[in-house]
Amino acid sequence: MFLGIWFLRFGRAAVTVGKIAADYKISLKGLDINSEEYADAKSEVHFRSARKLLDLCCKNGGAFIKVGQHIGALNYLLPYEYVSTLKVLHNKAPKASIEDVLHVVKEDLGNDANQIFKSFESEPIGAASLAQVHLATLEDDTPVAVKVQHRNVQAHARVDMATMELLVNIVAWLFPEFSFMWLAEETKRNLPLELDFIHEGQNAERVHRMFSSLPWLKIPKIYWDLSTKRVLTMEYCEGGQVDDHQYIKEHNISASEVSRKLGELYSQMIFVNGYVHCDPHPGNILVHKDEKSKEIQIVLLDHGLYVDLTDQFRVNYSNMWLALMKADVKGVEYWGRKLGVGDLYGLLACMITARSWRAVTEGIEKHGVSSEEKQEIRSNAANYLTEITVVLSKVPREMLLIFKTNDLLRGIEGSLGVKGAAGSFIAMSKCCIKALYNEKMKQCHTYFGTLKLSVTKSSCLTEDSLSVDFC
Repeated sequence: MFLGIWFLRFGRAAVTVGKIAADYKISLKGLDINSEEYADAKSEVHFRSARKLLDLCCKNGGAFIKVGQHIGALNYLLPYEYVSTLKVLHNKAPKASIEDVLHVVKEDLGNDANQIFKSFESEPIGAASLAQVHLATLEDDTPVAVKVQHRNVQAHARVDMATMELLVNIVAWLFPEFSFMWLAEETKRNLPLELDFIHEGQNAERVHRMFSSLPWLKIPKIYWDLSTKRVLTMEYCEGGQVDDHQYIKEHNISASEVSRKLGELYSQMIFVNGYVHCDPHPGNILVHKDEKSKEIQIVLLDHGLYVDLTDQFRVNYSNMWLALMKADVKGVEYWGRKLGVGDLYGLLACMITARSWRAVTEGIEKHGVSSEEKQEIRSNAANYLTEITVVLSKVPREMLLIFKTNDLLRGIEGSLGVKGAAGSFIAMSKCCIKALYNEKMKQCHTYFGTLKLSVTKSSCLTEDSLSVDFC
């Protein structure tokens, strides 16, 4: 049975990759790489290949959808043809049958769902690549959300990881100028963690403790007595998806306030705490206005994928962002090299900001992104694909999930219609400064030295500008 599954899934993937490789080799053969004909032909092959990958992801499901979602989230980093085609996977996850769901519940919780819960809805309220969520009620009528892993995803995951690793190596052999091993390595590292719902529950509780100072952030409570590695029972939280314009309008929710709070949360996660929720697509972020306080709440869901950032990475990345916000080209070069990309620091700057090099050198906070700049960035993603894959293979591993997180957040900002708000740069700069001074204070061993740094930090954090220097 296992071998049969392996041959089917591997065979399907191998045929797809073979067809894609042949299409590139045949369609681009003999064309002048600098000609318009070559660019047009390559774009057409990109689209055909992306559609083949989309079909493969939908047929194989599980880990393949997860990888497809990752590619679809790397807007402005990978060719537009791939990103635009594969991003539909965020809303196209397969649903398991209710029979399979109830089987997993009984196997893991030791009893039938109707013996454990007072009610259990047969239709899921949300479905993802690895699991789906059902609304249920406890015996005391408390509503809960029950996340149930797809029945065969564990067994398929092992097969899929081996398949991806092998196929990525074959692609590297056929196209030595491209290196996608980083994608297989990241999936292999993160997928086992995402398949362990105990780990997800622990992540949720950790982030709840870490950000208890943010009264507007809501993390669902975990019901540990009804949770296992494949079943996670959580508090049911009301709200609308962050990109649901109708819900936001009907509930009189300020889009700019939602954007500000998301920016504050993720700036603290990345620069200050070094513990980052790496799957902030709209389905995992709800907005809700409290009826009593009228406070706009951000509800953060799906805590399966987090990255722990090292102190050294946070220092380098914070300095890089401060240099970017001050249009300090020498600083961008210095900190880009510190992040491991050597002479490709300019490309790294464009990848981090999703801005053109001209915008970086003039100051990214001075002007929003024009339609012409968007087109330039998309063209560059196709023209510099080889160099982009080199950057992705050279940067610290933490950076790969940060790229994905940044692009998902930009997409949310764009959907809210508040992209490029100056306040987000100020909030980010303050978190960068706070992170750098905190690190310097950790290394200071005298009382007066620490006091001086603390006073200086407080002074910097009261400034509503980006002109603060840190040495």
